[in-house]
Amino acid sequence: MSNSDDTFAQLQLNSWIVAQCKSIGISTPTPIQKNCIPRILAGDDCIGCAKTGSGKTLAFALPILQVLCDDPYGIFALVLTPSRELAFQIGDQFAAIGKPINLKKCVIVGGMDMVAQAQELAKSPHIVVATPGRLADHLESSDSFSLKRIKFLVVDEADRLLGGEFDGQMQTIFQALPKNKQSLFFSATITDTLNELKRIASKKVFTWEAQDDTGLATVKQLDQRYVLSSADARDATLVETVRTYRDNNNDGSIVIFTDTCKRCQLLSMMLTEIGFTNVALHSILKQKERTAALAKFKSNLVKILIATNVAARGLDIPTVKLIINHVLPNIPKEYIHRVGRTARSGREGMAISIITPCDVKLLQEIENTIGTKLTEYKVNDNEVVKIFTQVSIAKREAELHLDETDYFEKKIMYKRKKLIMEGKDPDEVEILLSKKKRKKKKSEAVIVRSLG
Repeated sequence: MSNSDDTFAQLQLNSWIVAQCKSIGISTPTPIQKNCIPRILAGDDCIGCAKTGSGKTLAFALPILQVLCDDPYGIFALVLTPSRELAFQIGDQFAAIGKPINLKKCVIVGGMDMVAQAQELAKSPHIVVATPGRLADHLESSDSFSLKRIKFLVVDEADRLLGGEFDGQMQTIFQALPKNKQSLFFSATITDTLNELKRIASKKVFTWEAQDDTGLATVKQLDQRYVLSSADARDATLVETVRTYRDNNNDGSIVIFTDTCKRCQLLSMMLTEIGFTNVALHSILKQKERTAALAKFKSNLVKILIATNVAARGLDIPTVKLIINHVLPNIPKEYIHRVGRTARSGREGMAISIITPCDVKLLQEIENTIGTKLTEYKVNDNEVVKIFTQVSIAKREAELHLDETDYFEKKIMYKRKKLIMEGKDPDEVEILLSKKKRKKKKSEAVIVRSLG
């Protein structure tokens, strides 16, 4: 029998919530849940930071559902998150726990029909999970719903949402919120923005950051490796790395991260040609294509996912055993988020990064950030040489196919047309985005106002 200190009941959660957690296979709270749930139930604002895979979603979902059960109304809570896929995942977790109380939730993200979304919002669901851009669009174009009565604001992946990229949209959203609310900020990485928030926040804000005796920014169950490659053999090295891993590990799914949408699509087509069934996930795909790809991967129908950083945060897919960095991210914390897609909730996993001579300095920065040294993963260099021509031809054929179909040009034109239909000037939007990318982080004042 488990110690009472290690049960959800000990956290003063209602019996129906404890039963629902048990029904989905969760019986023991994680450290972030044990520390944050009681303080949220007590009415405190909260800043929670713990490694990816540590159960942050339930740390805010469970207390929100308990308070909602005592005084149900809509719209009761707003959850903001940076990616569409993560928004749907959070919505699913709310739905799973909230089933006994007939929870009504809606997910508001880009790529979906705005009229249908507006109709959902007008029905005042209990929980709204949204990406900032699309929710700001609704606030600016519709008065069919109000966020003035929300009890909870959750900013998930707070380091990303409060890092400057979403300042305009977040400002629009914060202006639509009531002063009196509980604000909950959760993240896997504490950045300067969140550290500043800790310094200037009011006394009622509870801050909890996971303490790890290992001093590592990644979990100890994660086996982190690198594979050396020349710059022109990166793709062939990737193929041989997958083959070598599969020779020793038949089970488990693989996520391959790369840097751009175009490279992601080309890798997917190239690997398909070579014989590796896979799906691609990147931002140029239509939302229904993204949803279908992720559904195939989650259901284990397809065991290889090629993705950009849209899949790097928050996604929890237990079958993922291997992460491959086809191209290293430029920011070390993004490496942490990427490799956090495996070795979650105590499970083991491996992360392999393909390193060329140009990547050595970046690798050193990552190693310094995570507090550990990557070890070499051996692949057969002779096999890389043998398959180099085959891989190069497959890659070139994929490039020619995309050029013939004007794949990316059509996608860009579709996005511009969509902006025009929404009454926006595509050129002005592009200029605005460029300015935001160059702008320094100016989120602290916005965050303070959100705490009310």
